[in-house]
Amino acid sequence: MTTSNFDERFIFKSKAKAWCLAMIALGITGIAYGFLSGSAERTFANLLLMGYYLVTVCLFGVCFCAIEYISQSGWSVSILRIPQVFARILPVAALVLLAIISAGIFTTHPGKNEGGITTVLPYLYKLWALKGVTTPHHINYDAVIAGKSGFLNIRFFFIRLVAFLTFYSIAGWLLVKYSFNEDQTGGMANYKKSFSLSALFLVVFFFTVPLFVFDTIMSLDAHWFSTLFGWYNLSGFLVSGFTVTALTVIYLQEAGYLPWVTKNYLQTLGVLIFGFSIFWTYLWFEQFLLIYYSNLPEEAVYFYKRWEPEFQFWFWLNLTINFCVPFFVLMSRDAKMRISVMKATCILLILGHWLDYWQMIIPGTTKPKANWYNEIGVIEGATFIGFAGLFVYMVLYSLSCLKTLAPKNHPFLQESLHHQN
Repeated sequence: MTTSNFDERFIFKSKAKAWCLAMIALGITGIAYGFLSGSAERTFANLLLMGYYLVTVCLFGVCFCAIEYISQSGWSVSILRIPQVFARILPVAALVLLAIISAGIFTTHPGKNEGGITTVLPYLYKLWALKGVTTPHHINYDAVIAGKSGFLNIRFFFIRLVAFLTFYSIAGWLLVKYSFNEDQTGGMANYKKSFSLSALFLVVFFFTVPLFVFDTIMSLDAHWFSTLFGWYNLSGFLVSGFTVTALTVIYLQEAGYLPWVTKNYLQTLGVLIFGFSIFWTYLWFEQFLLIYYSNLPEEAVYFYKRWEPEFQFWFWLNLTINFCVPFFVLMSRDAKMRISVMKATCILLILGHWLDYWQMIIPGTTKPKANWYNEIGVIEGATFIGFAGLFVYMVLYSLSCLKTLAPKNHPFLQESLHHQN
């Protein structure tokens, strides 16, 4: 039996806190600049992007824990505290996203509707959330949106969003609670509770996550739809979740924690990142190819927007980073066991999937700029840095609150400590 000091507590040092707070301050400054400089629509779009990104990484933590329990996986137990910490901060991330969406819908500005008529538009979801869009003979009337109004209306939209995020947050909180109780009492009672809850969560999650994605992101382009869009997003946030997990493991090890975690764990995380990146590429290509060769106007309009000269460079860069980097870098076993390679690849993929979300959100919310290189600037960079600082601060603070850095009474812990590839 392998023994380790699992009771060592993580210390959130002042230097790390200072860096996180500086990043948050930079983010707040950039967001304020966006609103004050007359770029409120662009700023709201970036806030939605980062709020959604924050939620998906935290939601990955709940999903990872649930899959670990239901599959009775042993290898991941030694690093289970990391996705559990993501799950713990999901309620905060959910509130941030709800606040952004509420502000974006209920804050309005003068602008032109789809018919080119000047009217009053919300900053977010302007195709279906503006007044009169379902009222015949109103200047904002849209027959397509009116046909979807039974589903796309503000009240039902918020009911769904709150219900989904509440369920995900409660499930994550309970999974973490049962794990902590297991550390105190031992036995199998809490493990069995976690197993049952995980089964329920995964059934509900896989039925509802496409709806969550449809509401939050796809409804920005409310005239368009894709039945693959939810699964395409799911593959993306699984890649993002595994990359953030791998970076957290590397950070903790470089800080002197998790001595029981060997390079075999890093190699396994690399395999998962590689595999889900290929799955993401498959869904990207499948969605693109089906729409391309059918060439139906109501479907092709989505990619038509993203092939405008101002967006086309970023469109292909998105595919290059998220497919070519993991495919050519993480193909070999040795590459996945080299910390420097894994660290660089994970950072690139985090930026790559930010660009993927950017491609989904920005063309449907803001007008193109003068040139492609003007599309990403100070507002985008500052908002990303601010939310990254907020996420890192919450993760490190939550880690510092843990009594143990591994679930020491988990029934599969010893199997995990002997993990080999």
